[in-house]
Amino acid sequence: MARKKNSSRRNAKSSRGATVTQERAAQPVRLALIDALRGIAIALMFAYHFSFDLNYFGVLHQNFNDDPFWLTARSVILGSFAALVGVSLALATVNGIRWRPYLRRLGLLAACAATVSISSYYMFPASWISFGVLHFIAVASVLALVFVRWYWVNLAIGCALIAVGVTVTSPVFDAPMLNWFGLMTHKPVTEDYVPLLPWFGVVLIGIFAGRFACRGAPWVGVSQWKAGAAGRPLAWAGRHSLILYMVHQPLFLGVLYLLLGRRN
Repeated sequence: MARKKNSSRRNAKSSRGATVTQERAAQPVRLALIDALRGIAIALMFAYHFSFDLNYFGVLHQNFNDDPFWLTARSVILGSFAALVGVSLALATVNGIRWRPYLRRLGLLAACAATVSISSYYMFPASWISFGVLHFIAVASVLALVFVRWYWVNLAIGCALIAVGVTVTSPVFDAPMLNWFGLMTHKPVTEDYVPLLPWFGVVLIGIFAGRFACRGAPWVGVSQWKAGAAGRPLAWAGRHSLILYMVHQPLFLGVLYLLLGRRN
Protein backbone atom coordinates (compact mmCIF):
# COMPACT_ATOMS: atom_id res chain seq x y z
CA MET A 1 0.00 0.00 0.00
CA ALA A 2 2.84 2.40 0.87
CA ARG A 3 4.50 1.72 -2.48
CA LYS A 4 1.23 2.36 -4.28
CA LYS A 5 0.77 5.67 -2.42
CA ASN A 6 4.31 6.78 -3.22
CA SER A 7 3.81 5.80 -6.83
CA SER A 8 0.56 7.75 -6.95
CA ARG A 9 2.26 10.81 -5.49
CA ARG A 10 5.05 10.60 -8.05
CA ASN A 11 2.53 10.25 -10.85
CA ALA A 12 0.58 13.22 -9.52
CA LYS A 13 3.73 15.35 -9.37
CA SER A 14 4.69 14.21 -12.86
CA SER A 15 1.22 15.06 -14.11
CA ARG A 16 1.40 18.52 -12.52
CA GLY A 17 4.84 19.05 -14.08
CA ALA A 18 3.51 18.04 -17.48
CA THR A 19 0.57 20.41 -17.03
CA VAL A 20 2.93 23.31 -16.21
CA THR A 21 5.03 22.49 -19.28
CA GLN A 22 1.93 22.36 -21.47
CA GLU A 23 0.72 25.65 -20.05
CA ARG A 24 4.06 27.28 -20.78
CA ALA A 25 4.03 25.89 -24.31
CA ALA A 26 0.51 27.23 -24.80
CA GLN A 27 1.39 30.70 -23.47
CA PRO A 28 1.20 33.43 -26.10
CA VAL A 29 4.47 35.08 -27.06
CA ARG A 30 3.24 38.34 -25.54
CA LEU A 31 2.62 38.58 -21.81
CA ALA A 32 0.62 41.46 -20.37
CA LEU A 33 3.12 42.20 -17.60
CA ILE A 34 6.07 42.45 -19.99
CA ASP A 35 4.05 44.61 -22.36
CA ALA A 36 3.06 46.92 -19.49
CA LEU A 37 6.68 47.26 -18.38
CA ARG A 38 7.66 48.07 -21.94
CA GLY A 39 4.79 50.56 -22.04
CA ILE A 40 6.24 52.33 -19.00
CA ALA A 41 9.58 52.58 -20.81
CA ILE A 42 7.75 54.00 -23.84
CA ALA A 43 6.01 56.63 -21.68
CA LEU A 44 9.34 57.66 -20.12
CA MET A 45 10.90 57.85 -23.58
CA PHE A 46 8.04 60.09 -24.77
CA ALA A 47 8.61 62.45 -21.84
CA TYR A 48 12.36 62.53 -22.46
CA HIS A 49 12.11 63.12 -26.20
CA PHE A 50 9.37 65.74 -25.88
CA SER A 51 11.55 67.62 -23.40
CA PHE A 52 14.46 67.28 -25.83
CA ASP A 53 12.31 68.68 -28.63
CA LEU A 54 11.17 71.61 -26.48
CA ASN A 55 14.85 72.29 -25.85
CA TYR A 56 15.53 72.07 -29.60
CA PHE A 57 12.85 74.72 -30.25
CA GLY A 58 14.16 76.97 -27.50
CA VAL A 59 11.25 76.54 -25.09
CA LEU A 60 13.52 74.82 -22.56
CA HIS A 61 17.18 75.51 -21.93
CA GLN A 62 18.71 72.26 -20.72
CA ASN A 63 22.05 70.57 -21.27
CA PHE A 64 21.05 67.03 -22.29
CA ASN A 65 24.66 66.03 -22.92
CA ASP A 66 26.11 66.87 -19.52
CA ASP A 67 23.34 67.40 -16.96
CA PRO A 68 23.34 64.41 -14.52
CA PHE A 69 19.53 64.40 -14.38
CA TRP A 70 19.08 63.98 -18.12
CA LEU A 71 21.99 61.56 -18.43
CA THR A 72 20.49 59.42 -15.68
CA ALA A 73 17.04 59.59 -17.26
CA ARG A 74 18.44 58.43 -20.59
CA SER A 75 20.33 55.57 -18.95
CA VAL A 76 17.22 54.40 -17.07
CA ILE A 77 15.14 54.42 -20.27
CA LEU A 78 17.78 52.63 -22.35
CA GLY A 79 18.42 50.16 -19.54
CA SER A 80 14.71 49.37 -19.35
CA PHE A 81 14.49 48.66 -23.07
CA ALA A 82 17.70 46.61 -23.10
CA ALA A 83 16.65 44.51 -20.09
CA LEU A 84 13.23 43.87 -21.62
CA VAL A 85 14.87 42.70 -24.85
CA GLY A 86 16.59 40.01 -22.79
CA VAL A 87 13.51 39.14 -20.74
CA SER A 88 11.36 38.85 -23.88
CA LEU A 89 13.89 36.62 -25.64
CA ALA A 90 14.16 34.33 -22.62
CA LEU A 91 10.39 33.97 -22.31
CA ALA A 92 9.81 33.59 -26.05
CA THR A 93 12.41 30.80 -26.35
CA VAL A 94 11.53 28.81 -23.23
CA ASN A 95 10.22 26.02 -25.48
CA GLY A 96 12.62 26.65 -28.35
CA ILE A 97 13.09 29.40 -30.91
CA ARG A 98 10.15 30.10 -33.17
CA TRP A 99 12.19 31.05 -36.20
CA ARG A 100 9.50 32.53 -38.43
CA PRO A 101 8.25 35.23 -36.01
CA TYR A 102 11.82 35.81 -34.80
CA LEU A 103 13.15 36.45 -38.31
CA ARG A 104 10.11 38.54 -39.22
CA ARG A 105 10.67 40.73 -36.16
CA LEU A 106 14.40 40.96 -36.85
CA GLY A 107 13.79 41.98 -40.45
CA LEU A 108 11.32 44.65 -39.33
CA LEU A 109 13.83 45.97 -36.78
CA ALA A 110 16.56 46.12 -39.43
CA ALA A 111 14.28 47.94 -41.87
CA CYS A 112 13.25 50.48 -39.22
CA ALA A 113 16.88 51.00 -38.17
CA ALA A 114 17.82 51.67 -41.79
CA THR A 115 14.91 54.11 -42.10
CA VAL A 116 16.11 55.97 -39.00
CA SER A 117 19.64 56.21 -40.41
CA ILE A 118 18.49 57.47 -43.81
CA SER A 119 15.97 59.99 -42.47
CA SER A 120 18.41 61.28 -39.84
CA TYR A 121 21.06 61.75 -42.52
CA TYR A 122 18.75 64.08 -44.43
CA MET A 123 17.68 65.96 -41.30
CA PHE A 124 21.04 66.04 -39.47
CA PRO A 125 23.79 65.25 -41.99
CA ALA A 126 26.54 66.19 -39.52
CA SER A 127 25.14 64.01 -36.71
CA TRP A 128 23.10 61.30 -38.39
CA ILE A 129 22.31 58.09 -36.51
CA SER A 130 24.60 55.24 -37.52
CA PHE A 131 24.06 52.99 -34.48
CA GLY A 132 21.10 53.99 -32.35
CA VAL A 133 18.70 52.06 -30.17
CA LEU A 134 17.04 50.11 -33.02
CA HIS A 135 20.42 49.15 -34.51
CA PHE A 136 21.51 47.97 -31.07
CA ILE A 137 18.35 45.93 -30.44
CA ALA A 138 18.68 44.23 -33.83
CA VAL A 139 22.32 43.25 -33.24
CA ALA A 140 21.70 42.29 -29.60
CA SER A 141 18.75 40.10 -30.63
CA VAL A 142 21.09 38.05 -32.83
CA LEU A 143 23.99 37.83 -30.37
CA ALA A 144 21.66 36.95 -27.50
CA LEU A 145 20.61 33.69 -29.18
CA VAL A 146 23.90 32.22 -27.97
CA PHE A 147 22.97 33.04 -24.37
CA VAL A 148 19.23 32.31 -24.08
CA ARG A 149 19.73 28.84 -22.55
CA TRP A 150 22.18 30.00 -19.90
CA TYR A 151 21.13 31.13 -16.46
CA TRP A 152 23.60 32.33 -13.81
CA VAL A 153 26.30 32.64 -16.47
CA ASN A 154 24.29 35.47 -18.05
CA LEU A 155 24.20 37.38 -14.78
CA ALA A 156 27.98 37.07 -14.36
CA ILE A 157 28.84 37.93 -17.97
CA GLY A 158 26.28 40.73 -18.04
CA CYS A 159 27.75 42.42 -14.97
CA ALA A 160 31.27 41.98 -16.38
CA LEU A 161 30.32 43.56 -19.72
CA ILE A 162 28.70 46.52 -17.98
CA ALA A 163 31.81 47.03 -15.85
CA VAL A 164 34.07 46.89 -18.92
CA GLY A 165 31.76 49.15 -20.92
CA VAL A 166 31.72 51.93 -18.34
CA THR A 167 35.38 51.80 -17.26
CA VAL A 168 37.50 50.74 -20.26
CA THR A 169 38.30 53.00 -23.22
CA SER A 170 40.76 52.70 -26.05
CA PRO A 171 41.63 54.93 -29.05
CA VAL A 172 41.31 51.83 -31.22
CA PHE A 173 37.52 52.03 -30.90
CA ASP A 174 37.44 55.69 -31.94
CA ALA A 175 37.63 54.49 -35.55
CA PRO A 176 34.24 55.18 -37.22
CA MET A 177 33.86 51.52 -38.25
CA LEU A 178 34.15 50.43 -34.60
CA ASN A 179 31.89 53.05 -33.00
CA TRP A 180 29.09 50.50 -32.68
CA PHE A 181 31.11 48.38 -30.26
CA GLY A 182 31.66 51.05 -27.59
CA LEU A 183 34.80 51.59 -25.49
CA MET A 184 35.43 54.90 -27.30
CA THR A 185 37.42 57.67 -25.65
CA HIS A 186 34.69 60.15 -26.61
CA LYS A 187 31.05 60.04 -27.65
CA PRO A 188 30.62 60.29 -31.43
CA VAL A 189 28.71 63.22 -32.91
CA THR A 190 25.32 61.63 -33.46
CA GLU A 191 21.69 62.15 -32.51
CA ASP A 192 21.46 58.70 -30.91
CA TYR A 193 24.20 56.33 -29.81
CA VAL A 194 23.65 52.97 -28.09
CA PRO A 195 26.88 50.93 -28.35
CA LEU A 196 27.12 47.20 -27.76
CA LEU A 197 29.06 47.79 -24.54
CA PRO A 198 27.88 48.31 -21.88
CA TRP A 199 24.28 47.82 -23.04
CA PHE A 200 24.56 44.20 -24.19
CA GLY A 201 25.43 43.39 -20.59
CA VAL A 202 22.01 44.70 -19.58
CA VAL A 203 20.40 42.42 -22.19
CA LEU A 204 22.15 39.41 -20.65
CA ILE A 205 20.93 40.37 -17.20
CA GLY A 206 17.46 40.60 -18.74
CA ILE A 207 17.84 37.05 -20.07
CA PHE A 208 18.79 35.94 -16.57
CA ALA A 209 15.67 37.66 -15.19
CA GLY A 210 13.53 36.05 -17.88
CA ARG A 211 14.91 32.60 -17.10
CA PHE A 212 14.22 33.21 -13.42
CA ALA A 213 10.65 34.21 -14.29
CA CYS A 214 10.16 30.84 -16.00
CA ARG A 215 10.63 28.96 -12.71
CA GLY A 216 7.77 27.94 -10.45
CA ALA A 217 6.03 30.74 -8.56
CA PRO A 218 7.60 33.60 -10.59
CA TRP A 219 6.18 32.07 -13.78
CA VAL A 220 2.69 31.93 -12.27
CA GLY A 221 2.90 35.59 -11.34
CA VAL A 222 4.26 36.68 -14.73
CA SER A 223 1.90 34.61 -16.85
CA GLN A 224 -1.28 35.30 -14.88
CA TRP A 225 -0.82 39.05 -14.31
CA LYS A 226 -3.78 40.99 -15.61
CA ALA A 227 -3.66 44.64 -16.61
CA GLY A 228 -6.12 46.82 -14.75
CA ALA A 229 -7.60 50.08 -15.99
CA ALA A 230 -4.28 51.89 -15.57
CA GLY A 231 -2.23 49.03 -16.97
CA ARG A 232 -4.20 48.42 -20.18
CA PRO A 233 -2.96 51.55 -22.01
CA LEU A 234 0.59 50.70 -20.98
CA ALA A 235 0.22 47.10 -22.16
CA TRP A 236 -1.21 48.37 -25.47
CA ALA A 237 1.77 50.70 -25.89
CA GLY A 238 4.12 47.84 -25.09
CA ARG A 239 2.52 45.66 -27.78
CA HIS A 240 3.03 48.41 -30.36
CA SER A 241 6.36 49.74 -29.13
CA LEU A 242 8.15 49.66 -32.49
CA ILE A 243 5.54 51.63 -34.42
CA LEU A 244 5.22 54.09 -31.55
CA TYR A 245 8.98 54.56 -31.55
CA MET A 246 8.97 55.23 -35.29
CA VAL A 247 6.14 57.78 -35.32
CA HIS A 248 6.47 59.67 -32.06
CA GLN A 249 9.37 61.96 -32.94
CA PRO A 250 8.02 63.03 -36.37
CA LEU A 251 4.70 63.68 -34.64
CA PHE A 252 6.24 65.68 -31.79
CA LEU A 253 8.44 67.73 -34.12
CA GLY A 254 5.61 68.33 -36.57
CA VAL A 255 3.22 69.56 -33.88
CA LEU A 256 5.85 71.79 -32.29
CA TYR A 257 6.78 73.21 -35.68
CA LEU A 258 3.14 74.08 -36.37
CA LEU A 259 2.74 75.68 -32.93
CA LEU A 260 6.12 77.38 -32.57
CA GLY A 261 7.40 77.87 -36.07
CA ARG A 262 11.03 77.33 -36.93
CA ARG A 263 13.65 76.42 -34.36
CA ASN A 264 14.76 79.43 -32.29
